[in-house]
Amino acid sequence: MDEARAREVLAGTGVLPGPARDARLLALGENAVFAAGDLVVKVGRDAELWDRARRELRIALWLAEAGVPAVRAAAAEAILTEGHPVTVWHRLPDPVRPAEPRDLAELLRLVHALPAPGFELPRRELLGGVERWLRLAGDTIDPADAAYLRERRDGFAAAAAALTPQLPRGPIHGDALPRNVHVGPDGPVLVDLETFSSDLREHDLVVMALSRDRYGLPAEAYDAFTQTYGWDVREWEGCPVLRGARETASCAWVAQHAPSNPKALAEFERRVASLRDGDTTVRWYPF
Repeated sequence: MDEARAREVLAGTGVLPGPARDARLLALGENAVFAAGDLVVKVGRDAELWDRARRELRIALWLAEAGVPAVRAAAAEAILTEGHPVTVWHRLPDPVRPAEPRDLAELLRLVHALPAPGFELPRRELLGGVERWLRLAGDTIDPADAAYLRERRDGFAAAAAALTPQLPRGPIHGDALPRNVHVGPDGPVLVDLETFSSDLREHDLVVMALSRDRYGLPAEAYDAFTQTYGWDVREWEGCPVLRGARETASCAWVAQHAPSNPKALAEFERRVASLRDGDTTVRWYPF
């Protein structure tokens, strides 16, 4: 789904106060995210994301009732338009500063203290999207690279299932990065709730450890994260397993953009090569 197609779908929903062509594109990934007036609208890539979109709305309501600072839904129900799930959200105030790892840690402490909600949260299927992302990449990527990632997926899925956690299982954000935190006038707020799950709390902590090792997060920023949260997941013997699983998923996620973006293909090939070589020092770049 490119921007033009997403705008066509957006126009067909009739949820905006003005023409879809005037909406500002904020992000384009599995969802195209548009802002218009006091609203933000998320258009999902395909119908496979329908259940997830509906669950995200339930999660937003649950977090609001629990008092956790998070984005709030502007419409209680998702819309399926031309095979694309669409959800509508209240637009947040302009940020007062960029989110930092310590802001994320503060919110994770709140989420990790929550009991299970009154509805079922899925397991964190970190590797569950790998097949779909590789399928979307098609012939643009080397079939040998796709086969390699499938093999890694299967191996890390089995290893993750056998882990003994250090922390109690329960609700997690599932994609715990500063980019999913918005710092407004009233403080940090969680956004992008679609990966909320019930699983190992360590999933939310390994993300920042990987950011430190692969994406150039400064050591002092990571230290601020662990100090605010109260624990460093790298002390846990299962950390390399969850890290490896996330690296595998991150490679496949970039692959889906390769058919329409040569930079995505180059980043995909860089990541796969570093995994094949076992080189944990190769810098990866956010995409």
